[in-house]
This record gives sequence, C-alpha cells and structure tokens, in this order.
Amino acid sequence: MFSSWLKSKVTKLDSPNPSTIKHFVLGTNIDSDPGEFEEEILFACGCFWGAEKCFWKLPGVVTTAVGYAGGSAKNPTYSQVCSGKTGHTEVVRVVWNKLKIDLSDLLKLFWECHDPTQGNRQGNDSGTQYRSAIYTTNEGQSKKIQSSLNVYQESLQTAGFGLITTEINSNQIFYYAEDYHQQYLARPNSRPYCSAMPTKVTLNGFPGSEFKLDKKVWEKFDWSISHCVLRSDNSPIKL
Repeated sequence: MFSSWLKSKVTKLDSPNPSTIKHFVLGTNIDSDPGEFEEEILFACGCFWGAEKCFWKLPGVVTTAVGYAGGSAKNPTYSQVCSGKTGHTEVVRVVWNKLKIDLSDLLKLFWECHDPTQGNRQGNDSGTQYRSAIYTTNEGQSKKIQSSLNVYQESLQTAGFGLITTEINSNQIFYYAEDYHQQYLARPNSRPYCSAMPTKVTLNGFPGSEFKLDKKVWEKFDWSISHCVLRSDNSPIKL
C-alpha cells in the first residue's frame, strides 16, 4: 500500500533506558538525532533482532535501535504489539553517514534480507507486527524507495514470487523497544533467532541508485545459507 509522500521526520516520543543509550556494538548513542551529512529511516523486515544486526554491520551506519512504529497506540509494550491490537510493526531505526553509505545500499540490504511478498508474516512468525514496511523521513527517500521497489518487483516476479506487500509511509512515530531488545543478538546469552526468509533475489541497480559500498561488502551476506545473519560476526564489516 502506498500513501502520499509527505516531507517529514521520524518523531520519537520516548527515550531508551539509560543503560542502553550507548549502542552495544557501535558505541554511539542510539537516541541521537541525525547530524550533518546524516539521515534516518525506519525499516521493518520481520523480527527486529536479526534485522537490526543486518544494518549495524554495514559500513557507514552511525547507529541503530529497535522499536515500534506504524500503529495507533501510544507507548506500546512488546506484549501489546505482539497481540496485534496496536497496529505497530517491529522496526529498526537506522541513522547513516551519507558520505560513506547511500540509501541505495540500505535498500539493497532491506529488499534482499527478507521476503517482502509475505504480507503480515515473515517465515514462521505471523501477525501485523512482522509486516514489511519502510517509514521515510523526507521526499527524496520516497522517490528512491519507489524506484527500487519497481525494479525489485520485476526481479521477484521473474523468479516466481508474487507482489510486494511492503507498507511505505511517512510521518510515523517511533517508540523505542524495551531495554533487552536493543542489539539483542550481540548481547551475552542471547537466543540466536531470525525469522527473515530471504528470496535470494538480488537488487543490483535501479534508476536513481547511487551505491557507495564496495561490492565486497555484500560477500559478507550469503542469503543462500539459512539464517545467514545469525552465523556472522557481530562487528561492523571492514574490508
């Protein structure tokens, strides 16, 4: 579904607990507003544990945080979101340095790391909280997202998949998830889990794409291996 493209900013009404303000892997503040040459966006692609790890590994990503967006209830809890009654989906807030990585690179990871045709489901996880979504913060992002979607849709259909169900919207409120969810997969004694079901269909380029990352970065993600992200190191990719 597509809404009108509105120039907006992700609104964060709450703050993470003091113990998790520092990113467990990157060391940056997870609640920082984008600085000069930086942007933010929200991605939803199944359980946010694995999704967040995908994004924090990319060179040029400044910080990430997990939370809830796209619903109507204020300050929802994890249990409320999982009930399906709040309308929220599990999202990853990504802030990136535009001099080092482009939205095109983030979109490549987004489309490839899960199956965007599954509706309110990702793998064995079902419910509105697992739906695929992108929540934008400016009109420029919207145009690039739409262009990438059009190209990826053609590639998916060629490979035998159905229509993309990803929700694309703007002007969304982001609520930080509970303390223990932040950078969950990097924390001691975490339970390795990722519901994403990559299609193994690649996004190599689209009108308006401006990839900045070295192609070798993508060799660190092998979507042909079940739950690839769980098998990888927690540290950011360095070439």
